[in-house]
Amino acid sequence: MPPAPRRLLSWSIAALALAAVQAPVLAQYTWRDARGQLHASDQPPPRDVADKDIIRRPATRPAAATPGAAASGAASAPPARSAAASAPVDPELQQRRARAEQEAKAKAQAEEQRLAGQRAENCQRARAHLATLDSGTRLVRVDARGERVVLDDAARAREAAEARGVIASECR
Repeated sequence: MPPAPRRLLSWSIAALALAAVQAPVLAQYTWRDARGQLHASDQPPPRDVADKDIIRRPATRPAAATPGAAASGAASAPPARSAAASAPVDPELQQRRARAEQEAKAKAQAEEQRLAGQRAENCQRARAHLATLDSGTRLVRVDARGERVVLDDAARAREAAEARGVIASECR
């Protein structure tokens, strides 16, 4: 290989290595997306990224950084860090968390209402079936071959017991 392309190749490799080392340093946010791919950026992650998938957030800075405060040395550094640790990380992140909590509560409430509706419907059907079984009228079922079979007393008692079990579990 001639010296000029070899030199260009070595400079290119050095530039790529420097860029690869420097890129994570400049990134303030690190998160995993839904596919598990790792992302690093100076911008916050998209709103659809769950909080548990955010690996690193930018460090917060003290609100009042004055030249006199910097000259005071290491004695003032620990209180500033503890205040920064208790301060909110990002107002937008807090809003996203609050919205996510509200959405989760709304979903849970909707699911509970749906299940309550299903229980009420199951209860109504079981009570109607038990009333039919207790009425004493002749009940006919169609078997696997398509033939009509009259329900005898033993089968009627089994179905009534099953209906009472459903009523006990679904009618609260």
